[in-house]
Amino acid sequence: MPIYEYENPETGEIVEVLQGMKDFHIYIDYDGLEWHRVWHSPNASIDTENDGSLEGFMSHTSNKKGTLGDLWDASREASEKRSKPEDRDTVKEKYFKNYSSKRKGIKHKDDK
Repeated sequence: MPIYEYENPETGEIVEVLQGMKDFHIYIDYDGLEWHRVWHSPNASIDTENDGSLEGFMSHTSNKKGTLGDLWDASREASEKRSKPEDRDTVKEKYFKNYSSKRKGIKHKDDK
């Protein structure tokens, strides 16, 4: 069961109360005084680094505000990171292969 914190409006004292998630989140002490619930910002963070993998690129660019140019820059950055360890970008190679097969063998202008 989660722990919820409540603050006494008169004294500022804070208590922790175990309550179920579906319970009503109120706390009334023995004197009949209703305490205010204390809200905290969560200590959660997302991965903000683009490691170059397709999954990393998608998590880096999804649900973020920006322009199309920002997305292209992130894509170029991911491609550069993928090509450094192996000197080849497997995602780009797969794209060029699919491009060529859909166009009866015609190569992409950037496929060297």
